[in-house]
Parts: sequence; structure tokens; C-alpha cells
Amino acid sequence: ESVSFIVLKSIPDPPKAQISRNGGTLTCSVNPSSSGWSYYFYRGEKNQEVLTVQNTDFHSNREIRVSQGGVYRCRGGRGEPVYHTEFSDPVTIVEPVLRVSPWWLSPGASVTLSCEVEHVSAGWSFYWYKAVPDLSHKSGSYSYELLPASSNGTADNSYIIHGQTHTAGYVCRAGRGEPHFYTLYSQPHFVWSGDLHPSASLSVSPDRVQHFTSDSVSLSCEGNSAEWRVSRFLLPDFLSFCSDWGTMNGSTCHVQKIQSSNAVYWCESGSAFSNAVNITGHYDDELLLLSPVHPVTEGHSVTLGCKLRTENLLSKVFFYQNDTIIQSESRVEMIIPAVSKSHEGFYKCQSSGKESPQSWLAVTSTSRPDSSSFPVLVVALTSVVLVIFLFMMWFLYKRSRDSDIISSSQDNNQSSAADHREAQHRNDSMLLHG
Repeated sequence: ESVSFIVLKSIPDPPKAQISRNGGTLTCSVNPSSSGWSYYFYRGEKNQEVLTVQNTDFHSNREIRVSQGGVYRCRGGRGEPVYHTEFSDPVTIVEPVLRVSPWWLSPGASVTLSCEVEHVSAGWSFYWYKAVPDLSHKSGSYSYELLPASSNGTADNSYIIHGQTHTAGYVCRAGRGEPHFYTLYSQPHFVWSGDLHPSASLSVSPDRVQHFTSDSVSLSCEGNSAEWRVSRFLLPDFLSFCSDWGTMNGSTCHVQKIQSSNAVYWCESGSAFSNAVNITGHYDDELLLLSPVHPVTEGHSVTLGCKLRTENLLSKVFFYQNDTIIQSESRVEMIIPAVSKSHEGFYKCQSSGKESPQSWLAVTSTSRPDSSSFPVLVVALTSVVLVIFLFMMWFLYKRSRDSDIISSSQDNNQSSAADHREAQHRNDSMLLHG
């Protein structure tokens, strides 16, 4: 009998991919190195999310740039059907979270930045940056400038900014070790000012905070720049630009329909941020409060209104400030002829069995000195008053002395102790009066 032997070829274990990082760049490789591999990137503990590079076939990429923290792996694949390598070991990308307090600027307030690193441990240094708009990218991006006293990092994960008066954006990152290992940059966060200023300003048409979702709205930028973009921060934490939800025509962003949300809008140029405004979108069956989108200056008049989308208000309209009723009449408007700081607060209206959302009415002072120049102004005024006072004292003293000399020469032969005491008393009286 013939004996047949079956020869079994051993199948080698698949090679294992390797992943390395340089800052926010991840590189995938297969060893031993050979050609024909495509590379697949994944984020998350369960390897469920495939990462791609925008507008590029990710299968042909060996390197990707990431901007989000998390755990990353990669593997290679080639052939048909695709033969995959084993997953690489995980690489953790740390992305800090920046907190800004307060969000809205008030006179004399300081801004506190806090940089939070997940699973924080000792040895981190924190770096703080100002976000500078980069208009060369239509999708919107920023370059970063180190803030003062931050070039070598700070041991504290908080940083205080004094004297901030206009809208501004900030970024942080952390680093440690030798050579220094850096986290990703945080997402930019902003502190906003509602005050108009000449270098950059945003106007809204129609000029009100609350809009129906079917309304079209125009956001116009003005100031010392030839190029603008309009930014939106959708609460609680999503930044986007006019190109994502509107049409930018010159310096104006046209929005066909306002999203049902609470959002902050502002203008950006290459060197300046404008004032910021709150705009809220509401469904057409809701009742809206009509209130100005910009702060009102003390002493000026303001008109508040109440509106339904498709019908007139037939019943009484009730206006509230901070949940306290302030007017109930048949008119759909309330006029405040001369606004003061006491009128600042949350307003809403009620009518026809409905209640509007509330909006904040801001009031600004007619003369608010710059906080940074105030100490200098006080010192200057004090110095002037002191100089005038000393001059008056010297003048009165000299005048009284001259008077004594003349009197002495005329009555030299008649001087006496009583006359001397009387002249001294007269001199003292003049100095006290001065």
C-alpha cells in the first residue's frame, strides 16, 4: 500500500503594527517594513472609530494629525481580501480643557483661566495663549501667542488676566518631563464684552435678542479691517463659523433660518474681536420678547415689545423684570424713557395665555473710565491739588510778612508788645482762612 503524506504549511503570526506620536501627529508602521500596506487609525478603547483625514483617502495615509484627546491605535492591511496586522499598542493623547470665568466682562473684573488635565498628577507646567484669528482658513482657525509670564510655564493651573476690556479668546496646554512632553492645545474659549468699540463692532438686523426660527437675520461687521468672519459659540460648548450655517457676503453674514438655540455671535478680523451679542431662536408658535441686542446707555430710552408670529395680541400684555410685574396694559410695548442701572435685569412678557422666554437687558454707564488709567488719574489730580495748596500757603505767608515789614517801618518808634501780639493774631487768621 502506498502511504500519502499531507504537508501542512505553518502560517506565521500576523505582524504587529506600531504607532508613534510627535506632538499631535500619529504615525503607523508595520515591521518588518515592506510596501503595499494601507494604514487604519482608530480612537477609543474598543477600536470602533476609524479616523480619516479630511478630503483624503485614509487607506493610503501612514500619518495623521489629531486634534482631539483619547486613546489611539492603528493597524495595517493589504491584499484582497484584506489581510490585517495586529493592532498596535495604545497611545494616549492628552487634551486639556480650558475654563474661563467670567464669560461676560464687567467693569473692573478680572478674568481667570483654568487648565484642567484628565488624571492630573504632579510635574505639569501650564502654558497660556491668546487666540489670534487666522482668516486664511475658510473653516476657521487660530494661531496662538504666549501670554506674559507664561514662556516658561506656570506651576499653577490657573492664570489671572487683569484689565481685559474687549472680547478675547484663550488657549492652554500642559507639558512635563525632559525632554518636554506637551499635551494638545485646548479648544479655544472666550470672554465676551457687549460694549461697542470703534476698532470692531457687530450689528444685528432685526435688532433684537429673540428671533423666530423662520426669521432671516443679518450679522454685519464694521471696523478697521477689510476682511471679516462671523463666529458663533453655541452653548454650552460648540464653536463654528458663518460658512457652516450662513452665507458670508463681504462683511455681512446672512442667516436664512436661526437655529433653535441660545448662542453668542461676534466678528473676527486678523487683529481684532468685536463686541459679542446673545441671539436666541424660538419656534413660530412661541411668544417673543422684543428687546435690544446691544447694551443701553444710561439716560437713553428703550422700548420693549411682545410679539406672536402670525396673530395680534388681543388681551393684556404683562411685562416682568426679574419675575416681578412692572406693567400690565393693553399695549404690546413698554417704554422706559430714561434708563438707569436699576433697569438692568431679566425681562419677559405674558399675553394670550403664553409667556415669552426671558432676555437680559444690559445697561452701560455714560462715563466709565478705563480701569487701568484710573490710578494714574487719581495721582495726577492729587498732585495738582497739593501744588496749588502749597502755593497759596506760600503766597499768604509772603503777603503777611511784607505787611509786617511795612507796618514796622512806619511805626518803628511806636512798636510795643501789644502791637506785636495783634499782628501775629492777624497773620494766623489769614493763614487759617487761606
